[in-house]
Amino acid sequence: MQHSKFSKAMAFAVAAAISFGSVTPAFANGSHHSNSETTTPIRHIVVIFGENISFDHYFATYPNATNPAGEPKFKAKDNTPTVNGLSGALLNNNPNSLNTGNGTGAVNPFRLDRSAAATADQGHNYTPEQNAANHGLLDSFPAFTGTAGPPPNAPPQAATKGLTMGYYDGNTVTALWNYAQHYAMNDNSFGTSFGPSTPGLMNLVAGSTAGISADTAAAASKEVNLGGNKTLIGDADPIGDVCSTSSAQVTMGTQNIGDLLNSFGVTWGAFMGGFNLQATNSNGTTGCFRSTTSNITGGPTADYIPHHAFFQYWASTANPTHARPKNVNEIGNAGPANHNYDITDFYAALKAGNLPAVSFLKAIAIQDGHAGYSDPLDEQAFVVSVVNALQQSPFWDSTAVVILYDDSDGWYDHAMAPIVNQSTSASDTLTGPGTCGNGNTALPGANPSTVPHAQGRCGYAVRQPLMVISPWARKNFVDHTITDQSSVIRFIEDNWLDSQRLEGGSFDSIANSIIQMFDFSNNGPRNDDFLILDPSTGEIVKDSDAGNGHHW
Repeated sequence: MQHSKFSKAMAFAVAAAISFGSVTPAFANGSHHSNSETTTPIRHIVVIFGENISFDHYFATYPNATNPAGEPKFKAKDNTPTVNGLSGALLNNNPNSLNTGNGTGAVNPFRLDRSAAATADQGHNYTPEQNAANHGLLDSFPAFTGTAGPPPNAPPQAATKGLTMGYYDGNTVTALWNYAQHYAMNDNSFGTSFGPSTPGLMNLVAGSTAGISADTAAAASKEVNLGGNKTLIGDADPIGDVCSTSSAQVTMGTQNIGDLLNSFGVTWGAFMGGFNLQATNSNGTTGCFRSTTSNITGGPTADYIPHHAFFQYWASTANPTHARPKNVNEIGNAGPANHNYDITDFYAALKAGNLPAVSFLKAIAIQDGHAGYSDPLDEQAFVVSVVNALQQSPFWDSTAVVILYDDSDGWYDHAMAPIVNQSTSASDTLTGPGTCGNGNTALPGANPSTVPHAQGRCGYAVRQPLMVISPWARKNFVDHTITDQSSVIRFIEDNWLDSQRLEGGSFDSIANSIIQMFDFSNNGPRNDDFLILDPSTGEIVKDSDAGNGHHW
């Protein structure tokens, strides 16, 4: 490893301390737990991976909110940059409203009220999402991904497949809009490849859905198989997880970011809601069947969903029995849990001063944002609780929180992604029957000597939110750089791992980083910078910009 990286960070710290007074950034003073060198002042990254949101579904009209009576108010700061959202003809004469193939779902985008937070889940499989894009016209969402499911007090469009055209504004996703005002967001970030949750999580932690090394017979319908080289395009449970119940199960034979972190001795953890099978909820549920009921969506819903589990698909990083760590000091390091923990362990590690360098967080299911069993308000409660806790910890000055999502859920988005990786298979339809381009320029798979190009990874896919919350984030900033889910691991690789890339045709080799969303010049960090929000309403409780409090 290059020890010069630490000396650069120390030099930066001295300069920062001189520039910003007596407050010294945590990456320099050595008092915060970390056993790794970094190329930036970011010593801790916390990735909050939500479920099933397109960019337009949450930010269509940002920064302009309707502000009806009785809902949390949102008023944008002066000079707030605009985003590539919905206005003009896209709102009032949208291509989806003009396409008769959408039937009664041929509607314009429409606002969903805070009282309509609970909605039906939309269709979001690999092929239907490509059909919805319709050769780049983006005019067939109701026909191919729309699911009718009117929430209470919803407009009549929600009773049709046109529900997919619904969006929320800053009166419902209030916390995210407030974070965008204070930190950085990206309006040009896409799913790495089309498809639902499991491909999304694999793209986040491995940059690839190719390289299946074992599977059950039922998994075949969720795969693209080219000469025995298999790519996952649908949801499947991890083989060996004691909580796996789906008949479709797979194991991956490729590398993931956890493998690289281990090889460099960097502490890391995957924190999953419901992962601790020894815990008992207040309703008496325990084991794999721990469940929680949402006051908004009803329930109960199982806390742990196996096909959302970040690292359970790789033997090297799996904890199939959900073994518990010996103690809080083991969290982030090698041990019985093999870096896989419950979400409650994240808070325990934070309280104990043992925050890993790299953390991946997944809420209990009712708080992950997935329509059908979760909702924006329950999701907001989780995100705000995590960010508030970090901002009130001694780690804040060296931490970056990244918020992004596994897939779009089939919700409408008007931005067509650049197709950086092509595919030809029976499941592809983006540019014609069986095609997403010609497939001859696709990235390699796990066995490039036998199959030069892995198929079934058409992408980029649907646009999704991406946010960076940190005292080092650019302020009230909208980044337009093309990014995807693997952009996060590229930043991790560049910051901790000497820019080593994953094997097996990972998208990290072609992805842009998220580094442009930070300001590592003499303008940062914004010492004593914080934005404490109300987990229920998303409204501001304490804001360092307003001078109404001090960092804890």
